[in-house]
Amino acid sequence: LGAFNALTIAKLELPPFIATLGSMMVARGLGSILAGAMSITWPTVGNKGGWFRSIFKLRIGEKMVPIGFLIIVLLVIIMSIILNKTRVGRYIIAIGSNKEATRLSGIKVVKYHSIAYLISGLFTGFAGIAYAATFQAVVPGTGAGLELDAIAGAIIGGTSMTGGYGTIGGTLLGVFVMSLLKTGLPFIGLQANWQQILTGIVLLVAVFIDIIRHTKKN
Repeated sequence: LGAFNALTIAKLELPPFIATLGSMMVARGLGSILAGAMSITWPTVGNKGGWFRSIFKLRIGEKMVPIGFLIIVLLVIIMSIILNKTRVGRYIIAIGSNKEATRLSGIKVVKYHSIAYLISGLFTGFAGIAYAATFQAVVPGTGAGLELDAIAGAIIGGTSMTGGYGTIGGTLLGVFVMSLLKTGLPFIGLQANWQQILTGIVLLVAVFIDIIRHTKKN
């Protein structure tokens, strides 16, 4: 799916939001068809096909210690190095800032634009494995709306809506804020409706700050 997005956006130059929205709908439809519109029960640890459940846990003696957070930290470090210290990362940021100027500079825009979506697809697949390892069964359509949480987390973390600016560490912080809002607010007695309102307010403030920052740069 990452390669499909790369083809439609980098090569065919479809608007990214529309292209990814369409591929998301296709993926959900295919998932429902393959699952027969029924919930899927995943194998448990030790059974055939249940290997992925032990990826995010480390056995110490008789106990299984969760290490998912350590894996996230490792991936954040790796991607921060790629984004800030490699040609691929610098070119991707340049494309986000000004695609046409980057093309005129002699950079292979289609190649590096495609790499961005391939990396995105790879990490989405990894997130799917992590999600399946957490729950015993998943109903087709599970995860609807998480794409909005991902967008909100990136924006809250400082990623510019106009492109050309963003950090991996900031995105991690933004995702943490989103998770805190979704899991922490119920503990103080707020209902789901109020959770959505506060989350929306935080997102609007983050976008407003990004607009101010972009205006000052210009």
